[in-house]
Amino acid sequence: MKTLLTLFVAVLSLAWATAALAPGAEITTSLPWIARQEGLYLTGLLSIGLMSLAMVLAVRPAWLERPLGGLDRAYRVHKWAGILAIALAATHWLVEMSDDIIKNIWGKAGKPDNEHVTGVLAGLQDLAEDFGEWAIYAVLAMLVLSLWKRFPYALWRHAHRIMPVLYLMLAFHAALLAPATYWTQPVGALLALLLSAGTIASIISLTGRIAHKRQFGAEIVSVSSPAPDITEVQCRLASPHFTHKPGQFAFVTFDTLEGAHPFTIASADQGDGLLTFQVKGLGDYTRKLAQRLSTGQRLRIEGPYGHFSTDRLDHNAQQLWVAAGIGVTPFIAWLESLSATPAEAPVARLHYLVRDERNDPFVERLRALCSVLPSIELRIHDTGSGDRPDAESLIGTANNVEKLEVWFCGPQGLGAQIRSALERHFPTKGRFHQELFEMR
Repeated sequence: MKTLLTLFVAVLSLAWATAALAPGAEITTSLPWIARQEGLYLTGLLSIGLMSLAMVLAVRPAWLERPLGGLDRAYRVHKWAGILAIALAATHWLVEMSDDIIKNIWGKAGKPDNEHVTGVLAGLQDLAEDFGEWAIYAVLAMLVLSLWKRFPYALWRHAHRIMPVLYLMLAFHAALLAPATYWTQPVGALLALLLSAGTIASIISLTGRIAHKRQFGAEIVSVSSPAPDITEVQCRLASPHFTHKPGQFAFVTFDTLEGAHPFTIASADQGDGLLTFQVKGLGDYTRKLAQRLSTGQRLRIEGPYGHFSTDRLDHNAQQLWVAAGIGVTPFIAWLESLSATPAEAPVARLHYLVRDERNDPFVERLRALCSVLPSIELRIHDTGSGDRPDAESLIGTANNVEKLEVWFCGPQGLGAQIRSALERHFPTKGRFHQELFEMR
């Protein structure tokens, strides 16, 4: 993520510098006014460029998922591109407001002349200035709501829907107020490409056509609660074209007003159109899901997404799989798939951390699946009874191996600890895989 955003900012900055230093570029005698003018151009270009990137990623383009390493990573790029874009938009506004400060300290001498336009274009530029100011206030408010984790997700999701409108306002601002000289230089071509991509993405979002080709209707076959805080939903797809790899996830819409939520598909693809989801009651909506759903109810499924799948296993590396709580669901799908051809299963050690082994709904299922997979060693850790392995001990179970690959699904804090331990013990020959369902 950092590499991609750094490269993106570097390309935009290089395009700005090329225009600023182009032969015939305006040179004034006052350094403060030069700094203000080019600061406006640079912050504006970076802000609208990053916002365009965020808008494109928001529509979940399938062709970008693999280069970015999965939809969860694409969402992280989307999130941080948006945060940086809004921060730069605020900086752009502050640079614009520095006009009076420079006048008071250095005077108006050397101030660049404004580009003179008349007629309809002048009126559009005035409107573009207003649009930019209004939109900046709105996106700053959205940033606060996004970072304020206590703000209800359902309300945030509905508020977030205005972002395409705000983007179009800012794109209009950028197109009308960019220097005229830009449009004959590479920076203009780059800006036009970004504005076009962002505008198309905004229209797709506003018309409700995000990932419309990856949406499928389904019907609930059964609803059960294998544990007080777990809801198991089995559904049958109406289309035969949905195929998934073990460990992938999908966005599921049970209620149009509530919107889509990402859930791991906790079953292998048997070719019968049946999908199983194990939903942990983590919020107001998911805690009451079993009471809200019924057999025969229609739902919408979008996907599949994700790269947490067995086809990415490195069979030359020792496999260490770690699941905690509901994070066991992708591994259940893995084991179901591997049980069809046990001889092809990798050599792996699966650690499952559970609060109450006796009452856990997945322990017996795991044991049954692993009983036909002799190459996979299952270890159950009953944390409620004091068996609480830390990251060091988990990595330590893979002593005397040259290469280690860790697949983890569970709390982010534990995942970060395991990643750090892996980097310490296997700095060059360790690989860590985790999907982050943080869509806000």
